[in-house]
Amino acid sequence: MWPSPRSDGLVKLGIRLAALAALIVGVTAGLAAAGRAPPPGLGTWPDRAMIDNGRTLAAIGNCNVCHTTEGGASFAGGRPLETPFGTLYSTNITPDQETGIGRWTAEDFRRAMREGMAPNGRQLYPAFPYDHFARVDLRDIDAIYAYLMTREPVHSSTPPNALRPPYGARPLIAVWKLMYFHPEPISPDPSQSSEWNRGRYLVEGLGHCGACHTPRNAMGAEESNRNLSGGEAEGWHAPALNEGSVAPTRWTVDSLVLYLRSGFDEHHGASRGPMVPVTRNLANIPEADVRAIAVYIASLAGQSTTGPALAATREQLAATDAQDAQAAVLYEGACASCHDRTLNGVPLENSTAVTDVVPTNIIRVITDGLTPIDGEPSRSMPGFRSSFTAEQTAELVRYIRARYSHAAPWRDVEAEVAKIRAEHPSRSAS
Repeated sequence: MWPSPRSDGLVKLGIRLAALAALIVGVTAGLAAAGRAPPPGLGTWPDRAMIDNGRTLAAIGNCNVCHTTEGGASFAGGRPLETPFGTLYSTNITPDQETGIGRWTAEDFRRAMREGMAPNGRQLYPAFPYDHFARVDLRDIDAIYAYLMTREPVHSSTPPNALRPPYGARPLIAVWKLMYFHPEPISPDPSQSSEWNRGRYLVEGLGHCGACHTPRNAMGAEESNRNLSGGEAEGWHAPALNEGSVAPTRWTVDSLVLYLRSGFDEHHGASRGPMVPVTRNLANIPEADVRAIAVYIASLAGQSTTGPALAATREQLAATDAQDAQAAVLYEGACASCHDRTLNGVPLENSTAVTDVVPTNIIRVITDGLTPIDGEPSRSMPGFRSSFTAEQTAELVRYIRARYSHAAPWRDVEAEVAKIRAEHPSRSAS
């Protein structure tokens, strides 16, 4: 007797389930053979969906950026983080039992993310942005924990922090928290779309965009009443993302998606400095999440009153050239071939670095250039540290500001040039 279609389907389903069970058993056995027990607090190994979600969330949170030193293993820590109070070194967050977080339970990880507290009760420095992570949903925190705890353990100790007294005294962090650490949950705005609300959740929470793009007070706390109004990050200026945006061409959702996923948009320029690894991470997450981020930021930056850049008139250009003929010669020799006469360079009237409130970023780019991203020439530029003197760099910066923006001249250009040239070149290069 031939089997019925129903019984045949059940047999095939049974075979598939048996194969899946064998796969799960094999993976678990492989992990057990490697001597690794399930993460404490989870009881069993998390499923693939949870781990994959954790990978995406960790990329949005840029965990690998801060917790990986140059040339080191991912998440093994040791990266120096320079602050106004001294140098901190990021911790090892691989599941190593001795030097990492291998003994942390899920609850320990939640407490670190949401309260800034290590399992032994030690206060964590707010360079770890738990003021943002405290607003993240517990399910997302657990997914990140599952992802990190299934990485390869790396035995690597972190160098001791080098903070100026009295900032190395961790009990002072408790006082800082009483003054500045008052996180509020991110409640959905019913007047906005689900995409906008998702973007806000990612920007204000896990993405911690305000950590760079919000100014800080003398104690290193974000000025909450100036959220996303522009800040400092690793010696670069992070421009305003809200209505204070000085982008000469207003950001649209599509231009933001392109920029965040590729690090380049012809109407705004290339990612620089600390933004480079951010865009590299966002290139590898679902586009829906990047678009949600773009929808939210565009709704803020779209309120900017700066308006689009206006092309300089022939008379204005002639006047500028007459006022600073030497700078015009420098520009013609070093900049014009890319920025004026080819498709490889960004037209400078589209660059936020030219219209920004401070000259920091354009000085850094002229001095030390832009490192190619994935070998694309449109995102690279040579530096002129050894070709231009400090005086020539300052002249060129003033010339570009006058020629390609309608903003007021920058102050203290010479002082900013001197400060950047005094640094080691590797800090300025992106």
